[in-house]
Amino acid sequence: MDYQGKVVAITGAGRGIGLAMAEAFHAKGAKVALADLSGAEEAAKALGGIGMTVDVTNEAEIGAFLDRTERELGPVDVFVSNAGILRTDEPSWDAMGADDKAWQDSFEVNVMGAVRSSRQVWPRMKQRGGGVFVIVASAAGLLAQIGAASYTATKHAAVSFAESLLIAHGDEGLQVVCVCPQAVRTDMIGGSEDGGIAGADGIVEPSDVAAETLAAIAEKRFLALPHDTVAGYELARASQRDRWLGGMRKFRRMMVEKRGRPV
Repeated sequence: MDYQGKVVAITGAGRGIGLAMAEAFHAKGAKVALADLSGAEEAAKALGGIGMTVDVTNEAEIGAFLDRTERELGPVDVFVSNAGILRTDEPSWDAMGADDKAWQDSFEVNVMGAVRSSRQVWPRMKQRGGGVFVIVASAAGLLAQIGAASYTATKHAAVSFAESLLIAHGDEGLQVVCVCPQAVRTDMIGGSEDGGIAGADGIVEPSDVAAETLAAIAEKRFLALPHDTVAGYELARASQRDRWLGGMRKFRRMMVEKRGRPV
């Protein structure tokens, strides 16, 4: 895809994966609009784009972000729904340990952030014949994140929503890409040197996730997998679920023994 003069809007773009996405698209000639709870304005300056403070749990703010983007940069060609949060199962470290707010917050950001964004941007894209909608989910949305049940459940929902978007609107010109990395060197893994359970296959850089995303767009692939091993894990999970679950239980025991907690 030739991004020269194209407009790319990204949520959760003040740092980490979202910022790396903005940098990658900008390097290809795109005009970029960055949204985040903080840091978007400053990050956008270095890229000659625009930045706004946006809470993806508020659909009106997403709409205002798109209105400004179209007014100052032009119609949005690519939208990246990247905003996400991780809530663990503390303090009990069992699957239902997190309180209701942790579950609700996870759903509001990890799932409804993408739903609200698509509601706002797809009608605009459709009028122009189509566009690209990217959802940054997680390998946890295909597999599981030990020690983070609400994260796992909502990332599965995000993957499912991405599939539903493509099924419903692919024939109308919407390309959907779902990004599912394991551990990425961002604030989400904190100061962990190995990435915990998510880092079993190593930690990749945000720029690696961005590069894989652009490759998936160019190759018309639904899944963008910065860790190649994820596809094999997903196949094993689907074809030998009892064995896979047993392996994950063993992995959890090992993590607890090593750390006193799984993530």
